[in-house]
Amino acid sequence: MIQNWSGIVRFTPKNLSTPKTEAALIALVKDCHRQKRRIRVIGSGHSFTRLIETDDVLISLDKLQGIISVDRNTHQVRVWGGTKIKALGQHLASVGLAQINLGDIDVQSIAGAISTGTHGSGVTLGSVATQVVGLRLITASGDVIDCSETENRDIFKAAQVSMGMLGIITQVTLQCMPAYTLDYRWYKQSLQDVLHNLDKLKQHRHFEFYWIPHTNTTLVKTMDITDQPAQNKSLFRQFNESVLENLVFWGFSATARQLPGQSKHIARIMSTLISNGHDVTASHETFATVRMVKFQEMEYNIPAEYFATCLCAIKAAITRKNVEVHFPLECRFVAADDIPLSPSSQRESAYIAVHMFKGMPYRPYFDLIEDIFRAYAGRPHWGKLHTCTTVELRALYPQWDHFIDLRAQLDPDGCFLNDYLRSHIDVIASVNMNVG
Repeated sequence: MIQNWSGIVRFTPKNLSTPKTEAALIALVKDCHRQKRRIRVIGSGHSFTRLIETDDVLISLDKLQGIISVDRNTHQVRVWGGTKIKALGQHLASVGLAQINLGDIDVQSIAGAISTGTHGSGVTLGSVATQVVGLRLITASGDVIDCSETENRDIFKAAQVSMGMLGIITQVTLQCMPAYTLDYRWYKQSLQDVLHNLDKLKQHRHFEFYWIPHTNTTLVKTMDITDQPAQNKSLFRQFNESVLENLVFWGFSATARQLPGQSKHIARIMSTLISNGHDVTASHETFATVRMVKFQEMEYNIPAEYFATCLCAIKAAITRKNVEVHFPLECRFVAADDIPLSPSSQRESAYIAVHMFKGMPYRPYFDLIEDIFRAYAGRPHWGKLHTCTTVELRALYPQWDHFIDLRAQLDPDGCFLNDYLRSHIDVIASVNMNVG
């Protein structure tokens, strides 16, 4: 039995394979192609959607990890697709480099992170996929395609965020930068003050905040590059992350699960425990936080200009419906990009994520908020729960049909599709176009 991080996806594949070399992987794909078998690839299983689910062949890239080559002149690094982001940060630091930006989780594989549109925060910074300058893709027939901005560009742009529908990404070339240190500050602030000072706050290299429902309280986080020497995480920060954000928060969450009617009261108690702090640490040790408290999550991208109005509508809906939720809402900002299926494609973006503690009913809450996201041209994060249909997705993505047609050319038999993905793309139209 395989399951994802949150436990919402559970399945049993016929075969689980962990090839040790790229050549072995290619041979496996060719064999599956001859037998007309279906393939999905698992990274760390951190997506909430059923992307990894299959009743046939599941492939893990866990044995294809590490740095392949480093170009010290361009700061470009080629890595194996199965490399975990946390390990990658350590590898890069050892050669004096760092990724330009990261999200707040570092357990994913680099191939999985880019394929689902994983992002951090910063109005001048794109998602992790925008750091990719080259890819190696193993197609359904076992062919090897190297692609970049100057080689097979059409495939490259589509493969930057593809949910594994175009093939298996075995190698990734990342545009990195010299290792840097971040001045990280976190503090309590009212929601009204955050929204009033939004333009100023967004001037930080990285800015995000968490709004605690049923309160007017937020936890603000800012990060900026500094010349100060990097230090180890302060004891206060370690205590805050390990004890308050995990152990204590788990206790509150377990109570809310047993007594959901107390969620509002619990949220208000939580808001009183937010502390202020300051730390100076290496970038790869700053972005990510340990997540011991498991949950289900839905996250949407909306045009940045709609952010404040959308969040206020969410706040009003939670109050109006008296939603039994205590989990903070996470708000981040990301630069526009030119990747066809990136939620940030062709628009300056804001992301709002809602969560529900594992074991608590989440569907009514998510449905309520998802309707609001839809009203503001929301696009779902591909790794997070959503109920968008093919018709909705086609309307949201100007290059949707182009991506679907390219997918049909690279994988006409749907080798890399599962039932979940088939329900989200117009397979019949694509196959008809390919046959015709």
